[in-house]
Amino acid sequence: MRGTADGAARRTDRSAEPAGRDRDRDQEQVALDVRAATRRTALLLSPGLPLAQWRHLGRQMFVVTDSSAWWLGDWLIYGRREYPDRYRRALTESGLDYQTLRNYAWVAGKFEPSRRRARLSFQHHAEVAGVPPDEQDEWLARAERDGWSRNELRRQVRARRGDDRTLLQPLVRLEVPSDRRVRWQRAAEAAGLELLDWIVSRLDEAAGEPVRPDALTDVDFGA
Repeated sequence: MRGTADGAARRTDRSAEPAGRDRDRDQEQVALDVRAATRRTALLLSPGLPLAQWRHLGRQMFVVTDSSAWWLGDWLIYGRREYPDRYRRALTESGLDYQTLRNYAWVAGKFEPSRRRARLSFQHHAEVAGVPPDEQDEWLARAERDGWSRNELRRQVRARRGDDRTLLQPLVRLEVPSDRRVRWQRAAEAAGLELLDWIVSRLDEAAGEPVRPDALTDVDFGA
C-alpha cells in the first residue's frame, strides 16, 4: 500500500509542477499526432489546426527533408565501402534513383559529420562542396553568421571568384515543348533539386561525372 501511495504522490507532484518548455513540446507533438496523418503522397491535416502547431509541423518536415539528404549520402558511402561489388545491383533491385543518391554521396563525402553545420541546409553545403576545405569552412561560417539563403551563398561565391554568369559563361538555349518542361520540373522537384541542377545532374550522369553545383551554366528555356 505504501508503494501505491508513494506512486500516487509522485504523480500528484508532477501534475502540480509548472509546465516547462520540454513538456509543452511533448504535448504539442501528441496533438500533432492526433491532427495529422501522413500518406506516401499526401499530408492530411484536421480542420482547426492551431497556427503554432501548423508552424511546428512545417519545421519538423523541413528538418526531416534536409536531414534525409545527408542520411542517404552517408548510406550510399557506406554501401560503396562495405559492398563494393554488390551495392549497385542492390540499388537497382531496390528501385532507388542512383544518380540522386550519388549526388548526395558526393556532397556528404566532402564534409565529415563534424564539419557539417546544423543551422545550414544540405544545399548550402552543396554550393561549396567543390572548393578546398578551408574555403568551404569560410563560406559556411559567413552564411551561418549573416543568415544567407542558399541562393545568396551561391551569388556571393560567384562574385568572389569573379564568376559573372552573364559575361563568362555561355547561355545555353533549349527549345523544348511545354509538356516536357513540366515533366522535367516534376522530376527535379521529386529529386529535391532546382530544374537547372537536375538537368545538369542528368548530363553529368551521361558523362559519368558527379554534379558540381559550382560549375553550372545558365539555361534559357525557349518553350
